[in-house]
Amino acid sequence: MTADVSQPRRIFPSATEEAGIADKVEGTPQTNHPSYRLAIADRDFLLRDELRPVRFQLEMLKPELILKEHKIASTVVFYGSARIPSPQAAEALVAAARTPREKLVAERLKEKSRYYDEAYKLAYRFSSIPQDPDGERHYVVCSGGGPSIMEAANKGAHDAGAPTIGLNIVLPHEQYPNEYVTPSLSFQFHYFALRKMHFLMRARAVVAFPGGFGTFDELFEALTLVQTGKMKPIPILLFGREFWNRVVNFEALAEEGTISPRDLELFRFVETAEEAWQVLHECWGLPAE
Repeated sequence: MTADVSQPRRIFPSATEEAGIADKVEGTPQTNHPSYRLAIADRDFLLRDELRPVRFQLEMLKPELILKEHKIASTVVFYGSARIPSPQAAEALVAAARTPREKLVAERLKEKSRYYDEAYKLAYRFSSIPQDPDGERHYVVCSGGGPSIMEAANKGAHDAGAPTIGLNIVLPHEQYPNEYVTPSLSFQFHYFALRKMHFLMRARAVVAFPGGFGTFDELFEALTLVQTGKMKPIPILLFGREFWNRVVNFEALAEEGTISPRDLELFRFVETAEEAWQVLHECWGLPAE
């Protein structure tokens, strides 16, 4: 007996259809009251403190489903300061400085502006890796979606014609995704914890450029997860040995006994996109050229 293909695929209306029906209900004192709204359509209800566990679940699930739909199998995560200027903007930053301290800071930022180009070149190279035979994408460039180093990474992927991810977060001051993030892969988070999970769930490498509190937060999160065995080891590359050794005395941590000397092997210092690529070639067997 053959199946009757004329039968409907589902026998219950979808949630979208039900919500549409609910929106058309004639207004009465009962139906106009907030208690009558469908829970899924009741914003005030969803934002109650008691619904925080549900919001956690939704914020975890939405990006996960979309990334799967786009066949994003693995990523390379770019961390770095939102304040380092592009080489083109560095001179203007120095010229705008007025006090000796401002000039010193501007000159140091100008020195680090070269990392904008290095982030761009490395992201472009990753984004030239074709899809696998199953259509899945690997080593997709993922950043925090903001300006500076994050913008450089997304721009490199964009210019290579590849999709690129931006994980933005709601902040008290204005924060928008940079223009190079693929619109359908541009996400906004309320919870830092869920954003951190999505940074690392598909990561096959972490690339950290000079940065501030945010960069430190994300970098040390990754180092801690690998150190404690919660995450399998992946390449963690720190661009700018001079910067990192100036702001963090890694050797002193080992000498003080608060980390193991072996923990110093969890990361590698690099200076250029070419040097970073060579490390990843040795680790993952990526094309040498």
